[in-house]
Amino acid sequence: MRKALFIACLIFVFAGIVLAQTGVKKKRPLPYNYGKMIINNYSEKAEIAPVAFDHWHHRAKFTCRLCHVDIGFGMKANSTNIRAADNMKGFYCGTCHNGKMVYGNRKVFEACSRKNTEEDAKRCDRCHSVGKNVKKEYDFYEFTEKFPKERFGNGINWEKAEAEGFIKLTDFIEGISIKRAPFTIQKDFALEGKVKGMPDIVFSHKKHTVWNGCEVCHPEIFIGVKKGATKYSMVEIFEGKFCGVCHTTVAFPLTDCQRCHTKPVQ
Repeated sequence: MRKALFIACLIFVFAGIVLAQTGVKKKRPLPYNYGKMIINNYSEKAEIAPVAFDHWHHRAKFTCRLCHVDIGFGMKANSTNIRAADNMKGFYCGTCHNGKMVYGNRKVFEACSRKNTEEDAKRCDRCHSVGKNVKKEYDFYEFTEKFPKERFGNGINWEKAEAEGFIKLTDFIEGISIKRAPFTIQKDFALEGKVKGMPDIVFSHKKHTVWNGCEVCHPEIFIGVKKGATKYSMVEIFEGKFCGVCHTTVAFPLTDCQRCHTKPVQ
């Protein structure tokens, strides 16, 4: 009986996704393309290929909070008007990609340069790679070979990968980040499922603060900090609002119902 209810709930969820996409079903991306963002505010206007940004590679090394709060990238693709001049001055991508910062045992390559040599042009292709056959420094399958797996998204359970020490996240850059006293993390709490028979949601602040801190979610995504203060629906989440800001783009997708709906129905 429980299995039948869960299958019915899955049908409901998939129907919601289709409706939220105005009847057009999106093609499931390849694992290494899940979360990839195409940045093209100025590239084609300047007669250069758009930037293909791989979220998987950056999320394996840095917290979301570091990039979207301290460095200042918007949460939506192309919402940050990044110019080459900004990168040269040490903003946005240039915060790390300045040819000086050392991460691990290697120097981070410079994103943009005022030079115009053949070697500089090749370096531009590392980011401005849309429509080009550019060899990546890191191969997705080799890099994530030993990571714990899951069914959806890019097939990696990033939460478990961090918890089990496969990845170690950087959350502070000297001269950019502010040292903060740690907050008391709220306990996990349950949110009632709105469909009869659907398991309740168990929300973990602890898991989210590892990646997001508090600032990514509050107050831009969730205005209130008290349980129940912000009202939202699954339809809005499918539209990319609230939980859907991340769980329709980069974090595990909404098709993985059991990742959130984990509390058995009483």
